[in-house]
Amino acid sequence: MTATPVVLAAERVFDGSRFLPNHAVEITGNVISDLRPATGSEALLAGTIAPAFLDLQVNGGGGVLIDGATDVEALRQVCAAHLRLGSAGVLPTLITDTAEATAQVIASGIAAVRAGVPGFLGLHLEGPHLDPRRKGAHDPQLIRPMQAEDLVRLCDAARALPALMVTLAPEAASPEQIAALSAAGAVVSLGHTDCSFEVAQAAMAAGARCATHLFNAMSQIANRAPGLAGAVLSSDCAAGLIADGIHVHPAVMRLALAARPEGIFLVTDCMAFAGTDQTEMLLNGRMVLRRDGRLTLDDGTLAGADLTLSEAIGHLVREVGITPERALRMASAEPARVIGQADRFGQIAIGRRADLVWLAGDWTLQGVWHDGRAANEPALFS
Repeated sequence: MTATPVVLAAERVFDGSRFLPNHAVEITGNVISDLRPATGSEALLAGTIAPAFLDLQVNGGGGVLIDGATDVEALRQVCAAHLRLGSAGVLPTLITDTAEATAQVIASGIAAVRAGVPGFLGLHLEGPHLDPRRKGAHDPQLIRPMQAEDLVRLCDAARALPALMVTLAPEAASPEQIAALSAAGAVVSLGHTDCSFEVAQAAMAAGARCATHLFNAMSQIANRAPGLAGAVLSSDCAAGLIADGIHVHPAVMRLALAARPEGIFLVTDCMAFAGTDQTEMLLNGRMVLRRDGRLTLDDGTLAGADLTLSEAIGHLVREVGITPERALRMASAEPARVIGQADRFGQIAIGRRADLVWLAGDWTLQGVWHDGRAANEPALFS
C-alpha cells in the first residue's frame, strides 16, 4: 500500500545551498518525494523549512547527563531530547572521566547502534587525555596522558561505532597515537590544549582534522605565537564553535568566519539542562548552575552552554552578520561532512530522508520532522 504524501509548504525552503521562495516539500513515507513551487492551494508556513541539524557535542539532554552510569536508555533519552530541539542526529559526549566510565559509555554506544536508537550517530569522548592547564570544567584529578590500553580501547570503539570523535591535547597523546586513532576511523579533535602552533600543525599532519570549541580552552593567537587557534584558522582543519555570544565574542567569530569560508560548524556543548527547565545539576560531584543564559561551576568557570542550535543560528545572523545560508549550513551540512554523513544530512532533495526543521523569521524553532514524522509523535522515540 502506497503511503499518502505529506506536503509542507513554506514562505522559504532552504535546500542546503539556497533559499527557494514559496516552495513545498512533499514527503512519502520517510523520504522526500518532491521539492516544487507551492501551488497556492497549500497553506504556507511563515518562515523557513530547512535541513534538520546535527550536534557533535552534547553532554546530555532531557535531564540526563552522559557519565559512567550511561546505558542505552539514557542515550535514547538524550537523543530524543535533541530530536525535539531540531537535531536529527547527535554525538552524546562524555567529558573527562575514569577508564571504567569511558568503557561503559562505549559499550552503551555500541548497544545503542544495535538497538537503532533514533538520532544516535556515535560518541564524542572529550578527554581525559588533555592538558590540565586548559582544563575548563574538566576534573583535573581525572586528566591523564594516553596509555597503550587507552589507545586500544579508542581504536576498537572507532571501528565499532558509526562515528567517534575524540578530543585530546597533543601534550597528552603522541603523533603516533593520533595517527593510529585516525587510521581506525576516529575524528581526532584538538582541544583543551596549550600547545604551540608548531605542535598543533604536527598533530594535524599526524591525522587530527578537527578542533573542539574554537577559541575556548585552547592556546590563543598572539603576534609571534599563533597557537592552536591560529593553526585552525590557517589550515583546512574543521572546528566546532559555540555561538552563544558568551563563549566567543561576536567580533572574534566574525574574524574567524572571514578567515575560514568553510569548515567551521556549530555545536551547543549543552548539558543535561537541554530541553528542560532545570537550574542545577552535578558534574563529577561539582554543582553546575544555570543562570542568565550561562552554565557555570560555583567559581564561575563556564561548564558547557545553555544553547540550542536554532538560537546559535539566530545569534550568527543577528549579532555576527553571517548570512542565513551559511548559518544554516553550519548547523547541518558542515557537521555532516566532519563525520562522513554528507550524503545523509544537510540537504533537502528528492530521495533524501525527510529530516527537517521549521524556523520562524527570527530563527526560533517552530517544528521538527524526523524520518518523515513530526517529532512530537510518541512512537518516534519508542
